[in-house]
Amino acid sequence: MSTDTRTGSSTDTGKSTGDPLVHAVNVTKAFHGNEVLKGIDMDVHPGEVVCLLGPSGSGKTTFLRCINQLESIDGGRIWVDGDLMGYEDRSGTLHRLTDKRIAAQRREIGMVFQRFNLFPHLTALENIMEAPIQVKGEKKKAVRERALALLDQVGLKDKPSAYPAQLSGGQQQRIAIARALAMQPKLMLFDEPTSALDPELVGEVLRVMRQLAQDGMTMIVVTHEMGFARDVADRVVFMDGGVVVEQGPPSEVISNPQHERTRSFLRRMRQEEEAHEKALEEAAHLAGLGDEGPA
Repeated sequence: MSTDTRTGSSTDTGKSTGDPLVHAVNVTKAFHGNEVLKGIDMDVHPGEVVCLLGPSGSGKTTFLRCINQLESIDGGRIWVDGDLMGYEDRSGTLHRLTDKRIAAQRREIGMVFQRFNLFPHLTALENIMEAPIQVKGEKKKAVRERALALLDQVGLKDKPSAYPAQLSGGQQQRIAIARALAMQPKLMLFDEPTSALDPELVGEVLRVMRQLAQDGMTMIVVTHEMGFARDVADRVVFMDGGVVVEQGPPSEVISNPQHERTRSFLRRMRQEEEAHEKALEEAAHLAGLGDEGPA
């Protein structure tokens, strides 16, 4: 255990004995009187992969958006690499930073959304190059070299001139990941990056994410992909009703949950996975019959 002198709170250092990259203390957020986050405490250490699990409406996505200040917090504090996100603390009172300073903080954090949000009028390569040139003012030649390397990294080195409309959903999401990586972030946030994809395209995106984890990228991932969470996450956090219900290694939380809310959610997820696998098998069987043609 370590004590953070900024808050006086005791925090579990988890994977690392050093300072956490993300340090969230008593984070609260409400929309129109509905409290979505009810005092979230969470540390994420450099190189750690944390998967957030939970039913819709549990606060997972809102928490991600609070980390990079797409949503402002109502209470608590969030630090990323020692920087207080979105605010300046003056004698214990928070004062909102200017939009310019918040934008500068966001440059250090990559985020991948459910929808790909690529610029339709730009090629894959141009989508990746846009932010480093326009936001960070980097030289085009260096950015182009990095963008080409990223295309190779996500398995799309043959698609630099393709426009989003010419790419599958899985390919577009891999371009979105490369675009986020082009800013050379210290932290990557993923908000259900495979939920909008056809089932057969999910694997290609998860492979890229697995490689990022192996390469040491710090990642917070909101996902319903239990296999990914089980195999890749260092820690799984189950949220429900705006609170952290339980957290720990996947072998504990997924395989041996301690709380009934967690067990109920995982049972439902297993039922959905089984139904999904059955539907895929039936589709493959019907396709096979169609290939055989009339007797």
